[in-house]
Amino acid sequence: MIFLPYVLMFSIIAITISVLLCVVRLIIGPSVVDRLLALDTLFLNATCLIVVLGIYWTTTDLFESALLVAMFGFVSTAALARYFTTGHVID
Repeated sequence: MIFLPYVLMFSIIAITISVLLCVVRLIIGPSVVDRLLALDTLFLNATCLIVVLGIYWTTTDLFESALLVAMFGFVSTAALARYFTTGHVID
């Protein structure tokens, strides 16, 4: 248990770097598909960052927000993928 804070801090730093790289790909992505994948990965990294911060701060209040971010990420990625492929979201 003595290494847990160090491992959690290392993972927070690694996930933060991954979020920054996803934001860069989201901004300069050469195609719409690259931007969509960067957005999906950004939602996944945000969910992981919220969970790791909840463990680091020893609170259970953040896990519901991580669930909401994951659900919102799935729905928005599916809706955007449908919009970019067919031109509309709902038939």
